[in-house]
Amino acid sequence: MFADNPLLAQLKQQIKETIPTKEGTIKATDKKFGFLEVDNKTSYFIPPPQMKKCMHGDRVVALIRSENDKDFAEPDQLVEQAITRFIGRVKLFKGRLNVVPDQPQLRNLSLKAKTAKGLKHDMFAEGDWVVAQVIQHPLKGADGFMVEITEKITDANDKIAPWWVTLAENDLPNSEPVGIDDWKLHDDADLIRENLTHIPFVTIDGESTKDMDDALYARKTAEGNFELTIAIADPTAYITPDDEMDKVARERGFTIYLPGRNIPMLPRDLADNLCSLIQDQERPALCCTVTVNSDGTIQDDIRFFAANIKSHARLAYGNVSDFLETGSCDKWSPSEEIATIVTDLAEMAKARSEWRENNAVIFPDRPDYRFELSEDNDVIAIHSDMRRSANKLVEEAMITANICAGRVLSDKLNMGIFNTHAGLKEDKVTNVIDLVTEHGADGFNAENVITLEGFTALRRWLNNQETQYLDNRIRKHQSYGEMGNKPAPHFAMGLDIYATWTSPIRKYSDMLNHRLLKAVILNKEPVQTPDDEVGDELAIHRKHHRMAERKVSDWLYARTLKQDVEAETKFKGEIFDIGRSGMRVRLIENGAAAFVPNSLIMDNKERIESNAEQGTVSIDKEVIYKLSDIVEVVLTDVDIDKRNMVAKPTEVFADLPKEDA
Repeated sequence: MFADNPLLAQLKQQIKETIPTKEGTIKATDKKFGFLEVDNKTSYFIPPPQMKKCMHGDRVVALIRSENDKDFAEPDQLVEQAITRFIGRVKLFKGRLNVVPDQPQLRNLSLKAKTAKGLKHDMFAEGDWVVAQVIQHPLKGADGFMVEITEKITDANDKIAPWWVTLAENDLPNSEPVGIDDWKLHDDADLIRENLTHIPFVTIDGESTKDMDDALYARKTAEGNFELTIAIADPTAYITPDDEMDKVARERGFTIYLPGRNIPMLPRDLADNLCSLIQDQERPALCCTVTVNSDGTIQDDIRFFAANIKSHARLAYGNVSDFLETGSCDKWSPSEEIATIVTDLAEMAKARSEWRENNAVIFPDRPDYRFELSEDNDVIAIHSDMRRSANKLVEEAMITANICAGRVLSDKLNMGIFNTHAGLKEDKVTNVIDLVTEHGADGFNAENVITLEGFTALRRWLNNQETQYLDNRIRKHQSYGEMGNKPAPHFAMGLDIYATWTSPIRKYSDMLNHRLLKAVILNKEPVQTPDDEVGDELAIHRKHHRMAERKVSDWLYARTLKQDVEAETKFKGEIFDIGRSGMRVRLIENGAAAFVPNSLIMDNKERIESNAEQGTVSIDKEVIYKLSDIVEVVLTDVDIDKRNMVAKPTEVFADLPKEDA
């Protein structure tokens, strides 16, 4: 008789309006209860029945009720839903579809599910990976949560899951764009391509590389200088700004590089064939010639032009490095002409490297970690590859080319896609000055470290320290690298200008810069100009790609190193981060990251302290670990579902002796 009684509803509403409310974020636990976090210091208990109305991360307004002199929160209004689209795994309950979200804080949820149009119930089995959308939420008037499965990613036990699931999670493509049957050149009628097919360009890449986008030639002059020519593949000869393929390239931003595979920005028939600078094949290219002095200085005789070129030798990093470092290579014997070109390129690179070391910034050498996979996507081995002489040769040539592009685009057009870095965060300058002064630095102040010259001097001083402790601390006070359409310095590299154009097969920004450089060559208005949004778009693409690469790597590390827990394998690890609850180490042997909680260093929490600001871990006020230290650890837990690892030091810290009674 009381159902739908308006007087009763009005009374309930009046009572409700007298109950205090708080807005906050839901924090789930491993149990069925949770908390409403209002701010850093205030939280309210949420009983299990009330947690059924919400999920971890939801932003809600909750009623704050009191029972037995204890306050608790009752979620009442949804302010912001934590997830809408998510990745999960199928769970069958009495034959009915449910989906368990693949997120650490949500794995205790099993959400009722239905299939989207075109998908059938019998397509799904226990544990299958799916994309789902939340379509009903209890705080929006529904009886409970309901999700709709919109896509099946892969089967439960498919070993390709780390790649396909991660790509789906980041809403990234898992295949190349669809190409066209007949690619045609669309050069401007006034663009003259010089015939450089007689010039003995060489490509230097990995042995398995197919999308070869740069070829090099250098000649040492009688004066000891170097005439350097960089030839870059020219996909903008085939793709105009109005083409659908250009829109696809912009949407992708970059080729996606993941362990063991890549997802190209452009169709493979273009990237790996028509534009790839394959040996003995004539290809259209955008070229730059410049003189590099014997002391590494880049002269002002920079010239960009279009050409047809031909690679005369496809070389591999390992073989060229062996030749340069030992004078010979068992797998490769160059002709006299190619040997001279490679030697001249190496001398040019050495001069440029020394110039950058003294006048700009050289990043410390760190290994690249590479997964070797079987045909079934099992990890066969994890290789640690240090950059050798051939890698550094190509790197210096590319940096030189990008400096040249930056100068030309800045001087001639005052626009382009520029890689920029602003140095120290404005509010951290004083902290940095105090820190380096405390450690013996002289001559740095708040005025000079915000200049390019002063910042690069600081970076060089840091590079000369015995350890990377200070470097690790100060990096947290630096700005993030950006991409913008106006010229600006790149403080982190120590360069006044930098604009990449050397990887147009793999980067949309480089395609755009190609079109601008062609406008300079033609002395015409550009066919495309960079808008204010493109830099931010590309930065977001790059962020998502790096997240995907890291997540796939973490998954493969967890799969591979699970056995080392029981084996108690000892690893050397470099401390790269310290927080309040512990430290993170990178295993030097394979590049995996593991968390070392304070409780596994010292089980007496009163004696141990982690200081995130100082980058130290102390026991009884004495520093035992700091950023960049190398420690020996063993893995104590590897969670494949969460894709994380926990480790503990092999060093044991003794308990304090008990006082005599």
